[in-house]
Amino acid sequence: MNFSRHTRVLFAIASGAALALSFPNYNLSLLAWVAVGMLVLASFRVRLIEAPLYGYVHGLVFYPLCLPWIDTVMRQYGHIDPWSAAGILGLLTMVAALFPAIFSWGVALASIKGRTLPCVLAPFLWVVLEFSRSHLPILSFPWNLTGYAASGNLSLLQLAVLTGIYGLSFVIAAYSSLIVYAILAGTQRAWTMVLASTAALILTAAGGSYFVPTATAHHVARLVQTNFPQSDQYPADWLQIHAGDLDQLERISLVAAQKLPELIVWPEVPAPFSFAEPAFAQRAARIARESGSDFLVGVVDWRQDATGKWLASNSAVLLNPSGQRIFTYDKIHLVPFGEYVPLRRWLTFAGRLTADISDFTPGTVPSVGRLPGGSFGAFICYEAVFPAEIRRFTVGGAELLINISNDGWFGRSSAPAQHLMMARVRAVENRRWLLRDTNNGFTAAVDPYGRMVARLPTDVRGELDAPYDFRSGLTPYARFGDWFAWLCVIAAVAIIGMAVWKKFR
Repeated sequence: MNFSRHTRVLFAIASGAALALSFPNYNLSLLAWVAVGMLVLASFRVRLIEAPLYGYVHGLVFYPLCLPWIDTVMRQYGHIDPWSAAGILGLLTMVAALFPAIFSWGVALASIKGRTLPCVLAPFLWVVLEFSRSHLPILSFPWNLTGYAASGNLSLLQLAVLTGIYGLSFVIAAYSSLIVYAILAGTQRAWTMVLASTAALILTAAGGSYFVPTATAHHVARLVQTNFPQSDQYPADWLQIHAGDLDQLERISLVAAQKLPELIVWPEVPAPFSFAEPAFAQRAARIARESGSDFLVGVVDWRQDATGKWLASNSAVLLNPSGQRIFTYDKIHLVPFGEYVPLRRWLTFAGRLTADISDFTPGTVPSVGRLPGGSFGAFICYEAVFPAEIRRFTVGGAELLINISNDGWFGRSSAPAQHLMMARVRAVENRRWLLRDTNNGFTAAVDPYGRMVARLPTDVRGELDAPYDFRSGLTPYARFGDWFAWLCVIAAVAIIGMAVWKKFR
């Protein structure tokens, strides 16, 4: 088929829009299953010099439509002008759009000598580029990978145990490419393959959940949702001003249900919480002692380096029932333009985004702590979107995953729902219970199969008595990591090599 340039542009625009609409808060997840195919059609048998244009158009539509909250966060909490905020979103979009541009070029190259090769290449190359986006220096941003559009289905989600999220991306892209192949071939056999694949997917999605086991929990954690209004600046006497709020949170933490929980969790630092502040340190120790429970809390942790310079880290600290500090995890993967400013020498205007505490210092070790009954790994906020980094906790011995986050920065945009969607997949990839505690939502408990077994309403101050358990053993994904993504790299290189050989034969 020889489409006009205008038709190809429309295919590219529709592809980007369809993929963006697959994610919260649009939630039209079925559109993802045709989105990749439309970009394949836009790139099919087009000149190699022209092909990247269509993938780039896809990216220019997808990212602003899917991630408008980035601009809002920059303006509202970074206190930068609208043009600079739009510039940061534009920079991210222009960099990220290079990946679908490469995809279009690869499809165009493979389509020079036939219609089968580009359709075979497409799912492998799509996964390779998502995998590459996850490992981009400085600006790595694996937010809303295509596979997450299928993660709402409990049955399909179990594939992540083997392949990680990339397996789901592959299935979606492969199905979409199969439809394109049927359109290009126009044969009864090709459409029969599409119908058979559709029936298999429907049966798996509709009935497969009945075969997913149910996990039993033997422990209870109290997840406290602090619900503090988000601010980037705090007066020196903030703890005194908000003493009443902190008293209320202390009561919420200690209120007796049937019995006191074995673990109390407060979210990623939602206010100027630091053990350098004696009043906060005393309160935290009191909560641990009076509850007789371990207490995990997000704080800004200050320490001096060898030169005497004070460094701040975004940390999770565990106090034992005696009120003693026994565990610290320093956030390793910091948020660019939120917790540090990459390329600060050139992007001086963005320095205001780090507010008055300047840059955080990243941690280096995925620490694993101990609780009565088992071990745990605690990761913080943005780290939840990096599957390869979360599996390091499991490989290190974590039998429970705890994610503390402050999604108050996002307001009531689509970002908190997208964040929860991605964090949930980490539970399945590692077959671990996941406790997720946030400042204002979404606070939830997820079982090792991805079921949301308990959840707290958003924008309320309260507590969730969340069931959990400890699980040992390593899933194929936890044990072998991104083996499937690397297999896609090998396959994509081989297919592109075959296309080049055919071109110059």
